[in-house]
Amino acid sequence: MGKPDAEGHGPSDGLPDLPPEWGRVVIPDDASALAGEAAQVRRELRRAAGARSPYRALALPMLVLLVALLTTLAGLLAVTWPRATRGADRPAPTPSSPPVALTGRALPALDLVDSGQAPVPLRGLLPAMIILVDGCPCPAVVTEAAATAPAGVTVITVTGGRTVAPPPVHGIQALADPAGGLRSFLGQPAHPGTATALLVDRAGVVTRVLPELGPIDAYRDDLSALAA
Repeated sequence: MGKPDAEGHGPSDGLPDLPPEWGRVVIPDDASALAGEAAQVRRELRRAAGARSPYRALALPMLVLLVALLTTLAGLLAVTWPRATRGADRPAPTPSSPPVALTGRALPALDLVDSGQAPVPLRGLLPAMIILVDGCPCPAVVTEAAATAPAGVTVITVTGGRTVAPPPVHGIQALADPAGGLRSFLGQPAHPGTATALLVDRAGVVTRVLPELGPIDAYRDDLSALAA
């Protein structure tokens, strides 16, 4: 049987009165009758303690950081992972060529230098076949051009800087272009293994551009026409 509560319904055994708003309070004789309420109170306390835990407060930022890290690693692997077909789907680069508009233009009044570093006006050597050998000496094709050039047409080899490369055969005017004016006029850099040539008539007009000097048959008629 329960004992009377503190609202005047029975003796209080000297206990202080409880707040009236608590209502009727019955204390059971067997404490096991409160097991259910005690378990509920413990659950509420654990839940409240978990909500105050600093580890839960850090859980969401740590999860976001982990996802960002995994995404970055996946991107790095996609870029650096070797592929047998990498680059196979890209078009092969085509050899660069001077603009078509270069043909028919006047050769600039450039001063190059000879082996003694004396200035040589380029337009004073026209008509001429000017071969830029800063990418390749190419002695075979240079020699073939010199052997085929008609009388009155100067074959000129031009290197970059101030060092003049000795020509492969006699009869060739070897010069250097310290200022790089000829390359600038041509509009393309030197390519290793390639010699580029310009055919210029006596009036100083470019009649043919050979981005890659090859066999003489490809430009024989144009070279002969310079003597006209």
